[in-house]
Amino acid sequence: MADKNNHVVIMAGGIGSRFWPMSTPECPKQFIDVLGCGRTLLQLTADRFAGLCPAENIWVVTSEAYAGLVREQLPDVPERNILKEPCRRNTAPCIAYVSWKIKSVNPKANVVVTPSDHVVMNVKEFQRVIASCMKFTNETDAIVTLGMKPNRPETGYGYIQADLSVSSARNKEIYRVDSFREKPDLATAEKYISKNNYFWNAGIFVWNVSTIVNAFRVYQPGIARIFEGLIPHYGKEEEQELINREFPLCENISVDYAIMEKVEEIFVFPAAFGWSDLGTWGSLQEHTPQDAYGNACIGEHISVYDTHNCMIHTTQARKVVVQGLDGYIVAEKDGTLLICKLSEEQRIKQFSE
Repeated sequence: MADKNNHVVIMAGGIGSRFWPMSTPECPKQFIDVLGCGRTLLQLTADRFAGLCPAENIWVVTSEAYAGLVREQLPDVPERNILKEPCRRNTAPCIAYVSWKIKSVNPKANVVVTPSDHVVMNVKEFQRVIASCMKFTNETDAIVTLGMKPNRPETGYGYIQADLSVSSARNKEIYRVDSFREKPDLATAEKYISKNNYFWNAGIFVWNVSTIVNAFRVYQPGIARIFEGLIPHYGKEEEQELINREFPLCENISVDYAIMEKVEEIFVFPAAFGWSDLGTWGSLQEHTPQDAYGNACIGEHISVYDTHNCMIHTTQARKVVVQGLDGYIVAEKDGTLLICKLSEEQRIKQFSE
């Protein structure tokens, strides 16, 4: 039985176009069956918390443009738990809004915040880690972030430097954070992974709702005043109108800069459960079963000949034949076909414009 005080916040407002033509600004990757498994990334994210949190305690923060997609894909989430941002203001205002909202209905809430577009291969281990972190934050005033144990010198992720000299007295798998590090260059990333106390920052946080609200009051009083002032209106008919007016006044700042790098009681749980933020076609290839020649294929009726190290995603085509390619993306959606070198995928954004 899930603890009635456990709440899950899914941040689903991103508009990334790195998976074009599969994803578009009208339907970003979190709303698409990227893995070809019959579930979108948003649905897989919600699925991972089964047994940890009651369905009525799942919250989704998105934009007005995507609220319909959220309702369609997560019908068990109460409509009152789908919060609509009137504009993009990064993760700190997003988290502040939902935190005050949750606190208004359950001051004892224990909360995990997660992006909507990541992939986890070992769900059982993920659930064990989250349950352990939530027990820790339920008993303390600490904030816990998940650190992914790195297996390569990745320059696309931020890093968490942990103090592994001594673990928390309450949980032997949780350690204090020494510092957060920006996305590094390759030489710096190689230096990080040569040590054992640097972890990828997954952007997954666990805290008691009172802890995070108090942190905003101390370190981001401007943002705190906005949502504190709306307390009489949460759950009322006028809430959305007032959010539309006040939310744009928030500073555009990430929760890492706003809170994480400032608080004293900040901890990390180093974890390994097959995590990726699926930020590139290359990362999707890594997390998709490959044939003997390194080809990852998602879609039916795909035939490859003399082809190596390709990512092929063609779920709508009736028949696809690829011959003689090495290291390419082949992707098709709604009549648009992309054929691009994996090594050049950073140019996809300009192709989509």
